[in-house]
Amino acid sequence: MEVLRPTLINIHGRIYRKNHVKEQVYSNEEEDDFTYSEVVDCMDEPCDSVLIEQTEQGYRCTMDVPSALYKYIIGKKAETKRRLETETRTSINIPKHGVEGPIVITGQQRAGVASAQTRIEVMLDSFRRKQPFTHFLSFAINHRTIQEQFVKFKEEVLEGHSQDRGIDDSIFQNPAKLHLTIGTLILLNDQEVTKACELLRKCKEDFIDKLTDGKPLAVWVKGIEYMNDDPSMVDVLYGKIEMKNGTDKLQLIVDGLLERFMASGLMGKEWDRVKLHATMMNTLFRRDPTVEERSKQNVRERESFDGRNVLKKFEDYLFGEVELNTVHISQRFSADSSGFYSSSGSINFS
Repeated sequence: MEVLRPTLINIHGRIYRKNHVKEQVYSNEEEDDFTYSEVVDCMDEPCDSVLIEQTEQGYRCTMDVPSALYKYIIGKKAETKRRLETETRTSINIPKHGVEGPIVITGQQRAGVASAQTRIEVMLDSFRRKQPFTHFLSFAINHRTIQEQFVKFKEEVLEGHSQDRGIDDSIFQNPAKLHLTIGTLILLNDQEVTKACELLRKCKEDFIDKLTDGKPLAVWVKGIEYMNDDPSMVDVLYGKIEMKNGTDKLQLIVDGLLERFMASGLMGKEWDRVKLHATMMNTLFRRDPTVEERSKQNVRERESFDGRNVLKKFEDYLFGEVELNTVHISQRFSADSSGFYSSSGSINFS
């Protein structure tokens, strides 16, 4: 990082300049095994623009922080917390481990309280991005006819191409969990799940209802593609999804959701545009059939497959058509009575 061109961080619409970052992560992930040191400036508005109330003793501000992130504020042997308090001349009260509640910052000077809040916010943004995702926005593509055609596709692939390197039963998706992923979410407590549900409902009101006119979207699941550049070394093979009427309504909806959820801080930036696809084969399934395609599993553990013959034979394979009517906040590593992912919240088009 150049001193004269520091990294800029956007958190909930506020722009911060990170002047110096020193981060140490210890191998044993206990509450006191983390330390983080940094200097951050707010660029586009005063850092004390956050809600800080004046009290008889000075100034006070509260922050809603999931308990899973407390350890990053505390640091190894409470070093991070003490350093923050010393440098900002504040007192930082953190709930006990595992107890959900606000972090309270108090101090004699308003600027000190604002500085402590800013530093904590930027620090947590960095560590939040390293957490495994817990939920994802999705459409279910597991309609009965789609499942039947997928099973037929799987049987034909195994019958005709099981001799091709790396192709076996273990790499196929569970038919009941066929889905289109819009983006992954890190929701660390019930309050963040509620926030995601409220944001999804707001998206429906703001732009989705206008695009759908209160009707489901009819789509084809047709043809297959692969994620990397070499068809002889494939890790993910997916079915392509397109609107039956040729419009871009579905693309506009998923891209709009991506933009809104990224701006909220609940979804990290993975791309600028959502790829309309449903994973059919994934080499991550070899080791764990419950893993999702965006898992951070070590890529060296993956064994690719030779997809050239499959791609040639099934290039235009028709999995079927389905009406998309519900956007789910799907919970990772879960299943409902239908076999699809449990939903923590949803909206319907009709």
